[in-house]
Amino acid sequence: MKGVILAAGVASRLRPLTDLVPKCLLEVGGGTILGLTLENLIANGIADIVIVTGYREAQIWEYVRDSFPALDVEFVTNDRFATTNNITSLFLTEKSAGDGGMLLLDSDIVFDRRIIGLLAGSGHENCLAMKSGSALGSEEIKVETGPGNTVRRIGKDVPPGIAAGESIGIEKLSGAFLGELYPILRRMIQKEEGGNLFYEAAFQRAITGGSVMGAVDVGELKCIEIDTPEDLKAAMAVSALVQGASRR
Repeated sequence: MKGVILAAGVASRLRPLTDLVPKCLLEVGGGTILGLTLENLIANGIADIVIVTGYREAQIWEYVRDSFPALDVEFVTNDRFATTNNITSLFLTEKSAGDGGMLLLDSDIVFDRRIIGLLAGSGHENCLAMKSGSALGSEEIKVETGPGNTVRRIGKDVPPGIAAGESIGIEKLSGAFLGELYPILRRMIQKEEGGNLFYEAAFQRAITGGSVMGAVDVGELKCIEIDTPEDLKAAMAVSALVQGASRR
């Protein structure tokens, strides 16, 4: 299984912090967001990595090569990073994905490395990590579940009142699921001009078409997505907690 990290975005909501550095290289708890993600993947036995870059990508290349010289990393460039969303970045991994499946991660998450183990041991061939119990609004990618903790609906448009929780941006996807997903991505981007959507819109189409994806609640394990300066401040505390947990 490959680890695929999407790190092409501009992160305009974090400006001026991201004027000179990509979001994934912002410092959190003595490291960078990307560094913590790579350490979590390595700790879970995933060392074959694909990183999709765009904004200030040369800084990411240099950081990874200097900080993780022994890691097998392939870089894929999203040249349209300024005008597209992560659905395009995911589509660009088609030639790199192989048939062994992937662990897909957004590059702006600070999370407990044990979440990867929850997905791996969930019994679901395809699944996403979901955080329940928190207040949900219009901005979160929300998940409505059905029988067997399977995903019925996913997206910002899921009403908070029926949502089981928030998708945190970590998914385990099988080779078979990817074989169904990439044609959907291609149609949405090339024929429907959907390159500025979130990739969860393609997940929804796959699910509507009959694919099955499980929802795995992370419970008390800590995670936070960093979109704003307030998120970054909160991530400092989360980082201390997850790093402390990983040493136990």
